[in-house]
Amino acid sequence: MTSPSPRDENASRDIEHPKAAKAGMDGNVTVKSRDIEQAAIIAQKSDTLNTKNTKKVFIKTYGCQMNVYDSERMADVLSPIGYAPVETPDNADLVILNTCHIREKAAEKVYSELGRIKKMKATKSRAGDGDMTVAVAGCVAQAEGAEIMRRAPVVDMVLGPQTYHKLPEMIARIARKEGQVLETDFDTLEKFDELPITREPKGFSAFLTIQEGCDKFCTFCVVPYTRGAEVSRSVSQIVAEARHLASRGVREITLIGQNVNAYHADGPDGKPWGLGELIKHVALIGGIDRIRFTTSHPRDMDDGLIETLGNEPKLMPYLHLPIQAGSNKILRTMNRDHTYEHYKQLIAKIRKARPDIALSGDFIVGFPGETELDFQQTMKCVEEIGYGSSFSFKYSVRPGTPGASMGAQVPEDVKSDRLKRLQDLLYTQQMAFNKSLIGRTLDVLVENGGRADGQLFGRSPYLQGTHFNGGIDLVGQIVPVKITGAGRNSLTGVRVI
Repeated sequence: MTSPSPRDENASRDIEHPKAAKAGMDGNVTVKSRDIEQAAIIAQKSDTLNTKNTKKVFIKTYGCQMNVYDSERMADVLSPIGYAPVETPDNADLVILNTCHIREKAAEKVYSELGRIKKMKATKSRAGDGDMTVAVAGCVAQAEGAEIMRRAPVVDMVLGPQTYHKLPEMIARIARKEGQVLETDFDTLEKFDELPITREPKGFSAFLTIQEGCDKFCTFCVVPYTRGAEVSRSVSQIVAEARHLASRGVREITLIGQNVNAYHADGPDGKPWGLGELIKHVALIGGIDRIRFTTSHPRDMDDGLIETLGNEPKLMPYLHLPIQAGSNKILRTMNRDHTYEHYKQLIAKIRKARPDIALSGDFIVGFPGETELDFQQTMKCVEEIGYGSSFSFKYSVRPGTPGASMGAQVPEDVKSDRLKRLQDLLYTQQMAFNKSLIGRTLDVLVENGGRADGQLFGRSPYLQGTHFNGGIDLVGQIVPVKITGAGRNSLTGVRVI
């Protein structure tokens, strides 16, 4: 499994995302059990457009794109039983913390947040405003469900990332005073079958999950234990959701998965399809003008996908392909099952197929046993490959993973020094790539107005935020922009008319 790409060792990956939890107004969940029927009764069978009877849900999202998508789908599941999103947890009827286990001290951050929520819950109760139901979801919930319930009695429900389709049932059980509810089964296929296809997107770009889980068992990563084995969603489900998003004005779709290029399912022609075939099929959907995918593993980068990178014009010229380290010794210790030489040859094939592609990568420094020579091999890898953007961080122990029990742990001060040297090099490459775009005309998908009057903000094909002047009527359109300036993470330009 690849990492969720934190930008540096101190950068927060917590995404407070109540807007991502905006309910799908025309979502539809089939009533199949007494618990769901009871949940509907609890919600007074309210129409979600009738705010008089609508309950309030606050969802805080930590971590990667997968969690952002999961939070949106939890809101979709809750919408038919009367829950609408709110911006703060203070007076919410339901608070969900959608957690991530990748970062260091992830569980402790959750417990700290639960301490604040406990006070809010007590205040709401004393004021006579009803009960606040508290849920912990996501990977920390999957890994530490029973411990969360023991340590934080304020929590009513704990649900793993494969069980959020059961939220209506769980809410009904809480209403019946059955005590704390724990759901951490690996029901990925059931979840895909139960989730409503309809969604209410929050803009002109949207994530779409096509694959979950990981079979790679990298020794630094908890994901195989918290997300389960690799499972691919059916082509028909993916296409139906993509078409619905297009009907709601979405113009760019990012296909996501823990190992997205491990996607494998039977196509409409009865033949097995990989990610390349799926992308070509999604590209046929009217209204979808741009396609991306993340995150990929080098082991699953096959010739069919590389061919699609070269031939499908709707596929953006940006590829996130983590290597993690440049030392073959460290790659073996990480159980990455590829060498630097294999990765380098793969990049050469990709660049031959798509010369304008920009690469993004993940790097871990200070993995157990890493020497200065191993680190220098990572620096050499960066120098030889060249990256337009990157995510790098220090190795941190994840309890339950093989890396946690390895000897030769690298001292913290050594990891910090190596990370700084690596990030200085990566920063230089990112700035050089962005400046190389000055003078070029790029198509920019306009997302919203900028901070200044008359300014617009959008995304380039390479994902940089791009600012230029124009009328608000251009929001939602793809506009040619000549790049006139570049910073580390953003571009500026002028509209080409």
